[in-house]
Amino acid sequence: MNTASRPAMPWLIILAGSLIAVMTFGPRSAMGFFQLPMLADRGWDRSTFGLAMAFQNLFWGISQPFFGALADKYGTGRVLISSGVLYAAGLVMMANATAPIWLHIGGGVLIGLAIGAGSFSVILSAFARNVTPEQRSMAFGIGTAAGSAGMFLFAPLSQGFISAFGWSDSLVIIAVMMLVVPLLAFPLRGNAQSGTQSGNQYQQTIAEALKEAFAHKSYLLLTTGFFVCGFQVAFITAHFPAYLGDIGIEASYAVIAMALIGFFNIIGSLAAGWIGQRYSKPYFLAFIYIGRSITVTLFLLLPQTPLSVVIFAAVIGLLWLSTVPPTNGLVAIMFGTRHLGLLGGLVFLSHQIGSFLGVWMGGYLYDHFGTYDQVWWLGVGLGIFAAVVHWPIREKAVERPALGMA
Repeated sequence: MNTASRPAMPWLIILAGSLIAVMTFGPRSAMGFFQLPMLADRGWDRSTFGLAMAFQNLFWGISQPFFGALADKYGTGRVLISSGVLYAAGLVMMANATAPIWLHIGGGVLIGLAIGAGSFSVILSAFARNVTPEQRSMAFGIGTAAGSAGMFLFAPLSQGFISAFGWSDSLVIIAVMMLVVPLLAFPLRGNAQSGTQSGNQYQQTIAEALKEAFAHKSYLLLTTGFFVCGFQVAFITAHFPAYLGDIGIEASYAVIAMALIGFFNIIGSLAAGWIGQRYSKPYFLAFIYIGRSITVTLFLLLPQTPLSVVIFAAVIGLLWLSTVPPTNGLVAIMFGTRHLGLLGGLVFLSHQIGSFLGVWMGGYLYDHFGTYDQVWWLGVGLGIFAAVVHWPIREKAVERPALGMA
């Protein structure tokens, strides 16, 4: 296909979806900045906050396959509208929580459901329905980079709000900001039967799609490995600002570090989209997990200074969400786009189970041992495990008796 006949990227859909990713992933990435001021004000311990963030990650994961399936059937736009409303409600409840139960419901359950409704599996499945297979990896990279940009923007923004207005009012301000999500959802309307690629879909029921996926060895390996990604990144997101305070690093470096992770995350996500379109996705994922383990090991063993924090943040940022484009790309290659929201959501469920354990164990083990070291080293070991798991994954479509792969 020459350049003149190659279909153009659907930029309005990609722009709207990317802006929603900024809004849904930005505030949840900045939750760690609210931990210490909230606990100091309420008199709670770190395991209380850690449990709320663990619930957030768990309900994000549990709800994501359901929201993905709803988007596939009833339309992505409708699901994204619910994301903005749930997010705003959860942030307001979290801001006014006077007992741990309200923190767990608002900051945990409601925000978790909101992220599930506005997650990568929902947004990227809408992209996949409207781009060609050749454009898919790059489109996924752009959407993932947008989530990274949200992290980059909301780290200093949240800290600035907290300094100017206090933690509670800051959460209310961000809640109001989330109401822009329903407005951005309009260009992403349409379900799995719409879009430019709908004619290439393999038609099957949800039950048939699940049976096929759970019998596919490479899909199961991919799902298992993504558990590790969730464990690693959720632990750092929730506990890294507090960890830096524990080792005597100025609080300003926590803001710098999280912003750097977000900034280099943008570069890593875009690069992952480009690399995944040209090279083996399973091998690329294995190298990402090995890279994370090496990076954390060096950070823990070498002297921990403001400079080492900056270097660590930059390197881990490159490896942060770079797993998402090749992971979603593999699901689309294996099964097509008909049930991508559902099947991609199930992979992310594994990710969020890992996130739940990473966040919860961070707070629980800290309260019992006074250190995060055990969780750091567990993450290193899991990274090696994930690299091994991804190596035998086959990057090819599942064998079917009829034509119809997207």
